[in-house]
Amino acid sequence: MRVVRHLKAGERPFNSPVVALGNFDGLHLGHGAIVRRTLDCAADLGGEPIVFTFSPHPVAVLVPERAPSLITSLAQRLFRLGEAGVSGVVVQRFTRDFASHTPREFVQRYLLDGLGAVVVVVGYNVTFGRDRAGTPDVLRELGSELGFDVEVVSPLVLGERKISSSLVRKAIAAGDVDVAGELLGRPHEVRGIVRVGDRRGATIGFPTANILPRGGMLPPDGVYAVRVQVEGQTELRGGVANLGTNPTFGGVGRRLETHLFDYAGDLYGATIRVRFAKRLRGEVKFDSVDGLVAQIRADAKAAREIVTVSS
Repeated sequence: MRVVRHLKAGERPFNSPVVALGNFDGLHLGHGAIVRRTLDCAADLGGEPIVFTFSPHPVAVLVPERAPSLITSLAQRLFRLGEAGVSGVVVQRFTRDFASHTPREFVQRYLLDGLGAVVVVVGYNVTFGRDRAGTPDVLRELGSELGFDVEVVSPLVLGERKISSSLVRKAIAAGDVDVAGELLGRPHEVRGIVRVGDRRGATIGFPTANILPRGGMLPPDGVYAVRVQVEGQTELRGGVANLGTNPTFGGVGRRLETHLFDYAGDLYGATIRVRFAKRLRGEVKFDSVDGLVAQIRADAKAAREIVTVSS
């Protein structure tokens, strides 16, 4: 997959591109429907399926105090798009100057002069251009006038709720990681490099892989049933993880400590991906180490049942 950063007029890096336009934070099931429609259109026309997205998030530039927590990092977004099968991604730097383009100016300069788009695929609620004046209807009008086709993808509904990035964020923020996983179509995950910690887990019978999480929105502090993938390996290992500051032992910086079931290898220096299956409880300060150990045993038993049953 080719990544083009900050497209210039006349660049035309792709052949007969079918372009999906949007932020795509999280790449949830609704985004997946847009990407699939893009792939199908490109296959029908013999063109290249392309995604046009932005970084940083527009709200972070225009209204910083309301900037949402990103579900996935840009690197994760690109990885997921590559997995989905798109040929290329344009990552356009979002600035106030960029936001000042009218919908027509944006379409002409970037989608047509920059890419030569033959089809533009968007979600039902997309907005673009100055004051978010660009809508699917505006895009259709511009397509008819300027000579490109427009595909608008209807919302996906889970229960009675339209799937959206904001709905995924709310689920993660509430600790409902299982619900977030349903909306995403896969478990929500974070990743990090395993570092040497206090080695306290090993002394109480529960050695942990400790990371400073990066590349994903964090749920609330607490204990979670998880599955872990070590970078470079395909196997998923079940585990139980504590996200927080370890208050029983006086508190530390926030980190994720994961005990992998039936694993005795050395993971120091390895990058691991921790996939959240379900929140078991909040983080608690125990009065004694014995009380903590008893609770960890109970947590591990509950987590093992969850990750085994739903594997």
